[in-house]
Amino acid sequence: MPNRDDAAIFEQFRPTLLGLAYRMLGSRADAEDAVQDTFIKWRNADRGKIENPASWLTALCTRRCIDLARSAHRTRVDYLGPWLPEPLHTPSENEAENALSMASSLTTAFLLMLERLTPKERAAYLLHEIFDVSYTEAAKTLDIQESTCRKLVSRARASIEQAKVRHITPVDRQEQLLAAFKAAVVDGNTDQLAVLLSDDIELSADGGGKVPTVLRVLRGKAEVLEFITQKLRQYWSAYQWSASEINGGRGVILHEEDLATVAVSFAYDEAGRTTNIYIVRNPDKLSHLNGLLKQ
Repeated sequence: MPNRDDAAIFEQFRPTLLGLAYRMLGSRADAEDAVQDTFIKWRNADRGKIENPASWLTALCTRRCIDLARSAHRTRVDYLGPWLPEPLHTPSENEAENALSMASSLTTAFLLMLERLTPKERAAYLLHEIFDVSYTEAAKTLDIQESTCRKLVSRARASIEQAKVRHITPVDRQEQLLAAFKAAVVDGNTDQLAVLLSDDIELSADGGGKVPTVLRVLRGKAEVLEFITQKLRQYWSAYQWSASEINGGRGVILHEEDLATVAVSFAYDEAGRTTNIYIVRNPDKLSHLNGLLKQ
């Protein structure tokens, strides 16, 4: 039978398991399901046969995430409009999560890049590059040869480095963009925002088919600025704005009283130009943000 010590051991590793699962799945709800499944198996396991709880729990959670990632991929093929990861509030006081390597692996751009990898490539890369698991241990977790694991990490690393999504833009630059974005939406003044956007800026909106939103990715400065001033200014005029840390960077939650209706985050290139605007309106992905608005 499990005891308090067993529960305490699991709780010690829960934050790491949640961090791994969220990066694997791009969904807080799915990540919590994966961790809960791991806990149930831990609770029922023969503890005497587990030499290293951390490795055992990581392996079990990773394998569960791979199964869920495969299932999610099939579901997202029929997703209405662009799919975006579930926005994650990342408090700035959480030093572990806001270290450069960890924060850069929480950005929406990075999570979308992971979606292009196979589930095993994703798992191998996260285990070795983000969570510092050795190749030997990662290979055991994935039940593959170490040489195969190295190849998976190498392929994933090449794709991610080519996409240039592992960097963090200075906070003052992010704040400047956030202020310019709000000025464009609220006042229709796009002068400052236009300077901060890259020429090939993209705007993606995720409504999940549950609320009205643009169903295609908007591309180019002219089209994006027109959409912001002609559509968002009209649609968002009644909302309150709350700046927030979202996925390791400065973003904003738009809300009516304490009900979150929109979450916006951004991506930047290495020169600090804004390359992407990510708008999440799917209510299923916003409900966990409501608690922040009551604080």
